[in-house]
Amino acid sequence: MTPPSLERRLRQMRSRILVRSWGYRQRAHARGVWFRLRRVLTDASEAFAIPAEAARRLVAEGHVAERVGEDLQPPKLIVRVPAARLAMVDGARPVAVRLSADLFDAEALALVPFDLGAEAPRGSPASA
Repeated sequence: MTPPSLERRLRQMRSRILVRSWGYRQRAHARGVWFRLRRVLTDASEAFAIPAEAARRLVAEGHVAERVGEDLQPPKLIVRVPAARLAMVDGARPVAVRLSADLFDAEALALVPFDLGAEAPRGSPASA
């Protein structure tokens, strides 16, 4: 190998190390918020953007507010609500259950958890 090619490889390796260390640093600054937010979203069958006042009312009624919303910037109120109760909330707009612009634009989010009490469909591994 010639010295210029070694220098080029060294520059490329340093560049990869800098990018990798930047990524690690960013994850540390986020305190795991992206992992926790994804974890909360995996438990939801549906997500709805709702007005902040409606979300505060739901929390006052005793519905669970997810703490991960406080760690986002700007902070969001994320509430777990049964589908029957969410049907009574005015101004609820469905959003995709994934990290998306619609999800982050919402003032507050209402997540409908999967119905774990429902019977599994026949023929599925859970019904066996």
